[in-house]
Amino acid sequence: MAEEKPKNLWKEISAEWDGEDGYVALTSAGASVLMGKGKGGRPGIGPMHMLLAGLAGCTMMDIVEILRKKRQVPAEFKVVVRGKQRVDEYPYYFTDYQIEYRLWGDTLKEKDVAQAIQLSEEKYCSVGGTLSKSGPIRSSFQILKPVQSD
Repeated sequence: MAEEKPKNLWKEISAEWDGEDGYVALTSAGASVLMGKGKGGRPGIGPMHMLLAGLAGCTMMDIVEILRKKRQVPAEFKVVVRGKQRVDEYPYYFTDYQIEYRLWGDTLKEKDVAQAIQLSEEKYCSVGGTLSKSGPIRSSFQILKPVQSD
């Protein structure tokens, strides 16, 4: 008999305060991210920006993987994610999100890019699925020609 797949999994990070203005988030795999300000004033990412970064990374990973399967790999790929934050009372949470996808490539097909984005946004991106509970996520995309360097 096949083993039943679990319905839920816990994800975990730990965070450590540096004793000043910095906080370091650590994964069990050893990756780390600085939040606040590190020693010597080195800038870190704010927690709300980390949510936006998580959305950008999640959807980009999905899209690249889908486009690889279609043999439509972009030469470059950039995403800009914006969150509209409520600031009239605490807690200051996001109420709307915008994602702007920019892909560079000579052979990218608009239909394949649109489908990859749709699959990420509607099916695969767990971060988007989570954040969409607090507000709508709208997106747009552009396919651009790579810049030729001489």
